[in-house]
Amino acid sequence: MRYFFHIAYQGQHYNGWQKQPGAISVQAAIENALFKIFKFPVPIIGCGRTDAHVHASQFFFHADLETDFDFDLRYRLNKALPQNIAIFDIIKMEGLPHARFDAVQRKYDYFIHTYKDPFLNHQSSFYLEPKLDFDKMKAAVNLLPQYKDYRAFCTQPNKYEHTICNVMEADLFVNAAGDRIRFHIASNRFLSKMIRILMGKILKVGKSELSLDEFESYFMSLETPASLDPAYPTGLYLSKVTYPYLNLQPRTEFLSAMQGTAWQSI
Repeated sequence: MRYFFHIAYQGQHYNGWQKQPGAISVQAAIENALFKIFKFPVPIIGCGRTDAHVHASQFFFHADLETDFDFDLRYRLNKALPQNIAIFDIIKMEGLPHARFDAVQRKYDYFIHTYKDPFLNHQSSFYLEPKLDFDKMKAAVNLLPQYKDYRAFCTQPNKYEHTICNVMEADLFVNAAGDRIRFHIASNRFLSKMIRILMGKILKVGKSELSLDEFESYFMSLETPASLDPAYPTGLYLSKVTYPYLNLQPRTEFLSAMQGTAWQSI
C-alpha cells in the first residue's frame, strides 16, 4: 500500500532533502526514524530536492508499506523525528501515485530583510541593501512568465532532458517600511538552483549592477552567465505542492505569518 506523507521542515541544519553519503539530510532523518519504528528499511521518495539550508513549509513524500499498521504512525514518527521536521498527514493512496513525478505545480517563496535582525536570520536572507530599485526588480520579475526556457538559470543544464519550465506565477512584494521583500514564483518544475540564481540576478538589477535588457538577454541567448551569483539559501521556502488528486493547504503557522505580513505588490 502506498502512503503520501504531508510534512514540513526547517532546512538550516540539513544539506538538503536528498540522502547523500557523509551529509545530514532530511530524507535520511525520516528514513532512520521509520527504521526505528518498523525495524526494517522503508525507502521514501520526495516531491523534489531542496538545496542545503532551504526550508519547506509544505513537502510530500511517498512510501510503500506491505501491511497495514495498527498504531498511530504520525504520532510515533513525530516523536522520533527532530523538532525541525513535522509530519502533518499520512494519506493512504489508491494505486501507485508518485510524489515527485505527479506534481503539477510547485510554489516557492523567497524572503529578504535589509536590516539586521537576529530573529529573522534563520528564516529570511539578510542583505544590507537599503537602496534597491523595486520598480526595476519588479520589471525583471514580470518577464519570467513570458519565457519558457530557463537554461541560463541553472547550474547543470546538461543533466536535464530539457530546460523548459512553465512559470505560472511570479510576483514581488515589499512591506510598508520597504525593508523586507518577498519573491513568489510558481511553476510545473524547477531546475537546479534556478530560483536562487534568478533571485541573485534580480537583486543585481535592483542594485543597478545589471540592466533589464541584460537580464532579458539570458533568456534569448540561453547562455549560462559567467557568474551565476545565486542568492543565499536561507530565505527560500518550498511553500506549496499540488497534485491532480491532492491539493492540501500548508499547515505551518510561521510561514502563514511571514506571508501574512502587510505585503504590497510592487
